Amino acid sequence: MNDWNLKLFFNTEKEFEDTFNSFEQDIKNLESLKGKLNTKEGILLYRDYMNKADLKLSNLYSYAAMNHDLNQKDVNASKRYSKVYTKYMEFIDRISFIDPEILKNKKEDVMSWLDKPEYQSFKIKIENLFRMNKYVKSAKIEGIMAKYNDMSSSFAKLYDALVVADNNSVDVTLTSGEVVSVNLANYTSLLTKLENQEDRRLVFEAIYSYYDAHKKTLANIYRGVIAAGAAEAKNRGYKSILESHLYGNNINKKVYTSLVSVAKTANQPLKRYYKLKKNYFKLKNLYTYDRFLKFRESNTKYSYDECKRLVLEADKELGADFYNKAKEVMAEGRVSVYPSDGKSTGAYSTHSYDKGTFIMLNHNDDLDSAFTLAHEAGHSIHSMYSIEGQPYETHDYVIFVAEVASTFNEARFLDYLMDHVTDKNERIVLLQEAIDGLIATFYRQTLFAAFEYEAHALYEKGEVIDEEVLSNIMSDLYKKIYGLDLDKEPLKKLVWCYIPHMYHTPFYVYQYATSYAASQAIYKKVKNKEPKAFENYINLLKSGSSDYPVELIKKAGVDLETKEPFMAVVERLDELVTLLEKELKD
Repeated sequence: MNDWNLKLFFNTEKEFEDTFNSFEQDIKNLESLKGKLNTKEGILLYRDYMNKADLKLSNLYSYAAMNHDLNQKDVNASKRYSKVYTKYMEFIDRISFIDPEILKNKKEDVMSWLDKPEYQSFKIKIENLFRMNKYVKSAKIEGIMAKYNDMSSSFAKLYDALVVADNNSVDVTLTSGEVVSVNLANYTSLLTKLENQEDRRLVFEAIYSYYDAHKKTLANIYRGVIAAGAAEAKNRGYKSILESHLYGNNINKKVYTSLVSVAKTANQPLKRYYKLKKNYFKLKNLYTYDRFLKFRESNTKYSYDECKRLVLEADKELGADFYNKAKEVMAEGRVSVYPSDGKSTGAYSTHSYDKGTFIMLNHNDDLDSAFTLAHEAGHSIHSMYSIEGQPYETHDYVIFVAEVASTFNEARFLDYLMDHVTDKNERIVLLQEAIDGLIATFYRQTLFAAFEYEAHALYEKGEVIDEEVLSNIMSDLYKKIYGLDLDKEPLKKLVWCYIPHMYHTPFYVYQYATSYAASQAIYKKVKNKEPKAFENYINLLKSGSSDYPVELIKKAGVDLETKEPFMAVVERLDELVTLLEKELKD
């Protein structure tokens, strides 16, 4: 079985429907607390009711969303997903009175009601609520704002409908006469395999011509995303849209700006790598679709079963507990493996507090797919430790910390392979995989973070946001960070149409880079067997959201409010490129 067993959530459709219908009573239970949240009894009832409702909604949403992701062209799956999402928006609206009502209390009174050890995790949640108090409005205003949530989220739905559901594979005739079907799922894989630059251009344009045909619509959708964020930030009183995304996790703006500054200025190893590639392949011009060229082709076919075996062997060296968790997250029914028509692109890990972890892949039997499995397994292992180490309120770690475990697991996987692979050809393949992975996680995500920062800043200044403005921002960043001139391939300026995170979760992608920097620093400590390094790492995985993310990472030995962790990534890239240059020369 190479797909999810969604019966782990609901055994039958009737069970799903019964659970969905019962959720109405959970909402009514919470509504019954109106006017009663000024007592210890009321606050503790809120805790119990909210935990029950939130867990039920989480399972309903996961079941509907995962079914939808398996086939976004399935009408029934789409209806089910819309039904749950609509109920979710209704839920937010109907309980919008709660936070303002709690905040009418004195903070010290509420904290005194939660003085028992079993309430510690809930106390953390309430502590943060009071910290956020200056951005929480009256119950009436919160209720009005909640009614706009569904409308604001419709921009992301429009994006999915246009870019995924309405987008079809395109048949491309290569220079050899061979016809290949190109879609979002196999696009990158094809670019790694095509030796002829003209063929790579044809495949690239097959994908990006669709964006070109819809660029005005996509620009308006993206402007809608920005406008919704700006309205939320302004209505709550934040100084900027960026602050509205950082404040909740207590992240200093310096973390964001330092990251972008390092990527824009400390990129000589990156440009050196692309110069090496251009010279090695004797290209007059290196285009963005040439970046996927491989110095060596792997002689190994990485089937899913083989990848699973290798990832488990790598994780085995981290101890029995870690290894057993790795086995569990890749057990039957926990992984959706292969691409299919209508299936959501990319890969991710998700979890439920009482149903366990699930991984989505679009496995292509190549080395990149092997590293993707290691990455997503890292996420799921993190989720298992967090569920094991935390009560419900604080088990769900925030995005800022999420990529630490996944990229740590990738680093462990790379070292395992480098220790066991003796073939020179394969070692060059692995080195390039490591370099390309670093660039994709650190420089590429930071480039998109810089794009979001600049596009949102322009909107806040009252500037026009259209397809030309967005494309010019992207072109400028590619030149500064990558040293690539997009005037030679103007369709690539539309890469802002290609990144779903910017439509679904603005100011999300920078956290890939910050987490990556943290994980590499932590992994180095573990690898060097520094005292308590691995123990500190596992404690980080177990910590969930029991403290603010920058503080949790600091406890593991890395300070992200300085440039040092980011410069360490730059130095690591320099080392890898130097080693690759030597291997190729030899």
